[in-house]
Amino acid sequence: MTKMLRVGGVPIGGGAPVSIQSMCNTKTDDVDATVAQIHRLEDAGCEIIRVAVPDMPAAEAIDKIKAQIHIPLIADIHFNYRLALACAERGIDAIRINPGNIGAPENVRAVADACRARGIPIRIGVNGGSLEKGLLAKYGGVTAEALVESALGQARLLNRFDFDDICISVKCSSVPLTVAAYRLLSQQSDYPLHLGVTEAGTPSMGIVKSAMGIGGLLCLGIGDTIRVTLTADPVEEIYAAQKILKAAGLRTSGVNLIACPTCGRTRIDLIPIAEEVERRLANCTKDITVAVMGCAVNGPGEASAADIGIAGGKGEGLLFRKGKILYKVPQERLVDALMAEIDKL
Repeated sequence: MTKMLRVGGVPIGGGAPVSIQSMCNTKTDDVDATVAQIHRLEDAGCEIIRVAVPDMPAAEAIDKIKAQIHIPLIADIHFNYRLALACAERGIDAIRINPGNIGAPENVRAVADACRARGIPIRIGVNGGSLEKGLLAKYGGVTAEALVESALGQARLLNRFDFDDICISVKCSSVPLTVAAYRLLSQQSDYPLHLGVTEAGTPSMGIVKSAMGIGGLLCLGIGDTIRVTLTADPVEEIYAAQKILKAAGLRTSGVNLIACPTCGRTRIDLIPIAEEVERRLANCTKDITVAVMGCAVNGPGEASAADIGIAGGKGEGLLFRKGKILYKVPQERLVDALMAEIDKL
């Protein structure tokens, strides 16, 4: 089991529930726009949010943003360690740094001292695209071993300065390489791990990459907090992360919708029915399994564990609960009937 640290009021590691993160794409010094986006992310289920701090105006906005949001705030720092110090002074909940890019060891020491004094954890964020030149030369390119050595080298440097409140990520755009790096890191360290597949792309492929990388690691028991990285509205990252956690069996709140892929036995227009059911259940918080099945074969039989479900026929369908048929209704009334039964549960 990994160590536990706290980002604001959210525990990470040590057996705590896997938390969901995202990152704003607004200009951080535009406080109104940044706060508005964070509120949307909070409503979607984001539990920790990160903002870019590329300059001092962004750092000076941190306390103004924090005063108006309800989830912990992380500062993403590159190159200028003084920005980290400014964020620490303004009450940031955590700081993310890349190994080697904030300068000499004395700069790292200044950040460690400021964070230790205020109980602020540091995430060491290693990316395949920003590995130190020495490691690239040593390993002949980006490898799992290079990513892990970079992360643990930075951790040892922080340890030299009496700082150990550390979380680590070793991200890469390659799913197999990312998985290999996290597996290796989990064998060599007990620091909590932030999972992600960096530069995953647009939702059509990015969600697939993230589900494979993040979901696969979670199923191996690796990972304490996650961010799905998408070239999209950050809210889409939250929805994808929630689905990954649910698929990995780590979150059970909300509806588990199961649906058959349809086949030649299907005599009902099932695809739009399944899409309509998914849309109407989007905000349902009941911990239930709902089945949308195409025929009697995949209906009350295969989906007998469902709390409630429908099975299609020719222009009509059956309502069933835990494999027991309740009644039959015409296709045009099927979704309404299903929703009415869900309301009763």
